[in-house]
Amino acid sequence: MTTVPASSPAALSHAQRIPLAAEIHSRPFLRLEAPEAITHLAVYRASESGSRSSHGPGQHALLVQLCEHFGVAAPHASANHFYHDFGRFRLKWECHTEFATYTVAAKIDAGLALPEAFARVPLAHLPQSWMQALQGRLMAAVHVVLERGPADPAALRDAFSGKTVVGARVMQGGELWTDFAIQADGFSRFVLRDVDMRGEQAARLVQRVLEIETYRMMALLGLPAARAVGASLDDIEAELATLAERMIGADGIAPDQRGAHDTDDDQRLLAQITGLAARLERLALANDYRFSASKAYQRIVAARIDELREARIEGMPTVGEFMDRRLSPAMSTCESTAARKEALVRRVANVNDLLRTRVSIVQEDQNRRILQSMDRRAAQQLRLQQAVEGLSVAAISYYVIGLLGYAGKALKGLGLPLNPEVATGVLVPVVCGAVWLGLRRMHRRMH
Repeated sequence: MTTVPASSPAALSHAQRIPLAAEIHSRPFLRLEAPEAITHLAVYRASESGSRSSHGPGQHALLVQLCEHFGVAAPHASANHFYHDFGRFRLKWECHTEFATYTVAAKIDAGLALPEAFARVPLAHLPQSWMQALQGRLMAAVHVVLERGPADPAALRDAFSGKTVVGARVMQGGELWTDFAIQADGFSRFVLRDVDMRGEQAARLVQRVLEIETYRMMALLGLPAARAVGASLDDIEAELATLAERMIGADGIAPDQRGAHDTDDDQRLLAQITGLAARLERLALANDYRFSASKAYQRIVAARIDELREARIEGMPTVGEFMDRRLSPAMSTCESTAARKEALVRRVANVNDLLRTRVSIVQEDQNRRILQSMDRRAAQQLRLQQAVEGLSVAAISYYVIGLLGYAGKALKGLGLPLNPEVATGVLVPVVCGAVWLGLRRMHRRMH
């Protein structure tokens, strides 16, 4: 058994170093040499509602079904790419975040007319039962014919049904022709000509063309979402304008003149604005990923078009021009809708803050008036207390003087030379002063 020295690079490497280094080589180009026919399928893994949860057979399960049909061992469930030569055709499978692609290539006879070449695409090698499992999930479907030599413009007219045919010289040795239209068979078509390409240029050209078509369709998924979100934003903007008008109407009422009805109306306004904020948050959760993904897909399309290094064919629009005219407006709609949503979120937040501030001011005014009322009540209680204190001094003094009067009469009865009435009269101011001082001292100790 061979052991790895502790000082070797393999022993010293990070656990993810080897997988990460292999990732750059994990999706090789198909080996293609004209004449070839290629069928490309992009299978979406989400439902039409926009949820990214899979439905029906999973992407790996679809690949397993296809491999089992031909008696081929399927890759591990964790694999995200697969290549196999089935003899009559070659298959390359790649699993991406939202979709998986099946690229099938087969040799065709040289010199075939384009209609006949498109009739011999390798789609016929795939089982119909397996194709039925893709129902409702096919996002892009492409037929590509790769031939040698320059194109015959007359033959191209028979291959495409679209009104606008796009053509360009690409990669300094090839030609690209398409109309970006879905034909009667449900597939879009590309004709690629190997005029003077070298090495694996033909394979790279096919890969870039397929990625342009696939990512173009994936980018356009944001357009229906943008239209639906735009309609919802129209409703929210109208409701927000109505709420703002109601706020302006209520601003003419002074805080000290606002009654319970006005305060309740503010609370209802606040609840409605909070509801608008919740609706916007729900729109963001449902569509922000779609808009971000569309923007990322558009960047990939632009990068692949740049890699084509297009040169104009007189009288023909290039792929870049076609995308600028057709794809860019759709992506601009997505971007403007996303920006409009963010702006509306800020506006709702501002209105919400303004209304909360007004409610706080009203509450503070109400609290101030309550405190003022409490101050008035405290002053009244103090005056009442002072009045009660005066009565208390008189009452206590009265009872004390009465007791002293009885004591003076008792002393006179014992024979002492004392006049009780005179003594009582003299004691009145003394007792009252002493009682008053005693009560003041008791208050100071209490406070």
